[in-house]
Amino acid sequence: MKRVIAYIDGFNLYYGLRSKGWKRFYWLNLQKVAQHLLKPNQTLVVTKYFTAKVRFPPGKQRRQTTFLEALGTLPDLHIYYGHYLADKITCRNCGHTYTTHHEKMTDVNIAVELLTDAFQDNFDVALLISADGDLVGPVKRVKQLFPHKRVIVVFPPKRHSNALKNASHVCLHLDRVVLAKSVFPNEVVKADGFVLRRPSKWR
Repeated sequence: MKRVIAYIDGFNLYYGLRSKGWKRFYWLNLQKVAQHLLKPNQTLVVTKYFTAKVRFPPGKQRRQTTFLEALGTLPDLHIYYGHYLADKITCRNCGHTYTTHHEKMTDVNIAVELLTDAFQDNFDVALLISADGDLVGPVKRVKQLFPHKRVIVVFPPKRHSNALKNASHVCLHLDRVVLAKSVFPNEVVKADGFVLRRPSKWR
């Protein structure tokens, strides 16, 4: 059996789903997503999810926290956190200054894990769910240094990168069929008995 590690770019996936208006698929069992993408001769070793914690608005923060706790009930799923940076932007027309936030470190964290796992021979196949062109470099390096390993790129909905497609061995698209089969039940029970409920805005 070929060993597979899944690397999931949380924000790339989220914004792809949001672009399609597929809020009901925010409540995803990411391990199942990866499993539904496997071939019969492949086995999922671990799923690695890359994100950053939302700090505001409070409602969005609560929904993400609930989702992360649901993911925490899954065996062999690891979460890697980046962070947000604040940028001050001044409007050229009115001079008003406001603050925006953007996520940092996801691409770096994915690259580090991908290359580390390749060097440690932890996978035969890397399943990369992202369309971030910044990942072209590490994908090419894995192909160059480990010609017996394969990198499969899976584009989230409404996301695409020709450079990443060309760098990978195989390119797939995450479709509605796989997503529909991978949603958590409305209630997820933690090990301590606490019941996590699917946010109403994600139904």
